Order: sequence, then structure tokens, then C-alpha cells
Amino acid sequence: MTHIIDGKQVAASVIEAVKQGASDLQRTKGVKAGLAVVIVGDDPASHAYVGAKGRMAKQCGFNSIQHTLPAQTTQGELAGLVASLNEDASIHGILVQLPLPKHLDADAIIQSIRPEKDVDGLHVVNAGKLAIGDLATGLISCTPAGAMLLVRSIHTEDLSGLMAVVIGRSNLFGKPMAQLLLNANATVMTAHSRTKDLASVARGADILVAAVGRPEMVKAGWVKPGATVIDVGINRIDAPERGEGKTRLVGDVAYAEASDVAGAITPVPGGVGPMTIAMLMANTITAAYRMSGLTSPSF
Repeated sequence: MTHIIDGKQVAASVIEAVKQGASDLQRTKGVKAGLAVVIVGDDPASHAYVGAKGRMAKQCGFNSIQHTLPAQTTQGELAGLVASLNEDASIHGILVQLPLPKHLDADAIIQSIRPEKDVDGLHVVNAGKLAIGDLATGLISCTPAGAMLLVRSIHTEDLSGLMAVVIGRSNLFGKPMAQLLLNANATVMTAHSRTKDLASVARGADILVAAVGRPEMVKAGWVKPGATVIDVGINRIDAPERGEGKTRLVGDVAYAEASDVAGAITPVPGGVGPMTIAMLMANTITAAYRMSGLTSPSF
């Protein structure tokens, strides 16, 4: 019978470990972990995400600060705020909510965050540390880090002998996910829209990770019987069966049919999604421990 990987349950266990870590840090060092989230403009989805992050940070016992800036904020003003947060010893994690308004250079802002406070794991220094296998001092991008925990909930820490295929090569997810799998000793192939006979490549995977942003693209015939399938896609599609104008969320995997073949699979929603905020909290407590000269908790 196919195992449905419960991202909410795994995320909850991470959050419990973060709460304990935050409590221990405050008790032993008198340090309260601090997370600053910066949002520019009035995009409703971004505000919803930021609200959820702020609430979770407070639940974890963090000092949670939100800076809400108007859409017309200049590059210099935003850069100045990030610079001040870099210098603020009470802030251990800085997150600038993306996307930014189009007149702003998002990459320049992200790269201006000190790597040790880059809890989104997007700075080139953190990407570089991951690329050379330095998981001890870098911060890993939250979604791939969370997806990797879901892989490890099914497999051991050591993925030796297993073939992993990541469909998607983005800097945000595909590349770091492939690197994490490689660091765990899996044999890894990164596939994408230009890959010849993509279905055949996917069918060779013991661990198949789909992150392409195309609703239900990965069919049952793409899945090796018994494989672990991690679906990172979140796509909103029309759902006329629910009523006029109604929609529903689906992943990049055709879940109903693929779940008949896979050995383990993540649902959408409820799979990888909950892990992203959980790993943001984990990165924040990790950063706080490191800045306090301590070894961070493991997740």
C-alpha cells in the first residue's frame, strides 16, 4: 500500500525541535532568536505568506519583526534597511519577501544580506557552501531542505545505491535539491524541459522529485513502481465540479494515478508546502545558535 507522506506531521516535529532550541538558547545564553521579515508593496499573496511566517516565528518563541514598506520604496531605501538589519545583533535571520516590485533589483538586495543571516538560503555564499558539501556552516534554501527531510522520512540518511531524478533546474529549488541528494550519496540526474524522453528518465528514479510548475505533468507511467515521489508543484486549476469559478490546488504529479504506482508520495496540499515555513524557523534558530558560538540543533 502506498505511503502518503504527511508534510504537516513532519513539519510539526521540526517546529517542536525549534521551540525547544529557542527555549534552551534563551535559558542558557539569554539570547532570544530574532527574525526580521521585509515586505515591499501590497501583493495579497505575499502578505498572506509573511503573516503566516510571523505567526509561526512568535509560536516558536522568536522576536519576530516585520517591516512593511510602500510599493514605491527605492532601491536605496530597501538596501539601507537591509544594511541596518545586518548590523542589528538582536536579529539572527533576515528574509526579504519575493517577488519585489519590478523597479527593484531583487538579486542585489538578496546578495546584500549577510550570508550568516540569510535564512532563505539564497545568497551565493550559501549556495556555494552547499555545492561543495559544507552543510555545517551554510544555510540551505528552505523548500529543498524541507523536501529532503521528507525523503529522509522514508529512506535513511544514506541514499547510497539509489537513483534520484529531479525534474527542474531552478536556482531556487532544482539545483539545491539535486545537491542535497548528491551529498546524501544518491546518484542524481537533473532533468528539465530539454531532456530527451523525460518520461523514460523519470521512470528510472527510485526517488523522483517534480518541480516544474506544470499541473499534473508527471503521469503514472513516469513513476517506477515503488518509487518515492516528492511533488513540489503548487498549481491552481479550474474546478467546475465545485461550482462556477471555483478552483483547486494540484501538484506537478497526477496524484490519483501516480499514487497507485509509487511506494511513497507527497500530496498537494499537505506535502512539501508545510515544510517551507518549518525550515525557515529551523534556519533562524540555527543562525542564532551559530552567532552565539554554539552548535545548532539538528533537524
